[in-house]
Amino acid sequence: MIKATTLSTSLRALAGVTLVAGLAACSGASRTQPAGINDPHEPSNRKIHALNQKIGGSGKPNRVAAAVPTEFQSVIHNVSENLSMPQAAVNSALQADFAGFGLATYRFLVNSTLGMGGLFDVATDFKVPEHDTDFGETLYVWGVGEGPYYELPVLGPSTRRDTAGRVVDLFTNPLSYTLNSPEKYVGTVTGYADSVFEKNRRIVNGQQVPMSAAGDSYAQARQEYLQQRRADLARPTSIAATTGPRSTN
Repeated sequence: MIKATTLSTSLRALAGVTLVAGLAACSGASRTQPAGINDPHEPSNRKIHALNQKIGGSGKPNRVAAAVPTEFQSVIHNVSENLSMPQAAVNSALQADFAGFGLATYRFLVNSTLGMGGLFDVATDFKVPEHDTDFGETLYVWGVGEGPYYELPVLGPSTRRDTAGRVVDLFTNPLSYTLNSPEKYVGTVTGYADSVFEKNRRIVNGQQVPMSAAGDSYAQARQEYLQQRRADLARPTSIAATTGPRSTN
C-alpha cells in the first residue's frame, strides 16, 4: 500500500510541476532551434570529457557487455523501457501530447500484464509504436531555450535545458512514489545497463566511431549530441509516434 506521507509528497511534486507548466504555458515563449554551438565552458567541459573517456574506456568495445547473452540484453531493455513509460506519460501530458500519453500508458499496461511485468515487449508485437520523451523535451515544448553546452561527469553531453530536465525527471516517474526499496531502483539500474549494452552494440557494429580514433573526440561528441538532440526535438510528435522513439541521449 502507498503510505500517506508518500502520497502527500507525490501530490506536492505533481502540483509543483503543474504550476510550472501553467506559468510556462502563459509565457508565450516560442520554440527555437539554435544553429551554432554555444560552449562558453569549453575548458572545464574538456576536462570532464577526458575523465569520462577514462571511465568509459574511450569508446572501445566493452568486453563485459559483449559477454552478456543477447537474450538477456533484450530482457533488460524491455524492463527498462517499460518502467520508463509512466514517466513518458507524465511528460507527454505536460506537453499536451495526448497521443503520446495514450501510447505510453497503453504500452505500460500491456507489457506490465501480458508481458509479465515488462520482461516481454508484447505491445510491440501488437504493433503499438514505441514512445519516448523526457522533461528536457517538455522544457523545449514550453519554449525554454537550449542554453550553453555542458559535459556532465559520467552522464556525458548535455545542455543547460537538458541538464535541468534530467534533474526534474528524477521526480516525474510516478513509480518512484509507489514502489518500495529496492524495487524503485530497478528502472534506474536497468536503464543504465541498457545504455551500456546499446553503446557497445553500436561500436561493435561500426555505427559509432570510437572517440579514441577521432582527431578531437570532445568536438566530435559535442557535434553528434547537438545535431541528434536538435533533430529529435524538431521532429513533429505525430511523426515520432508512427516512426519510433526519439533519442534522448
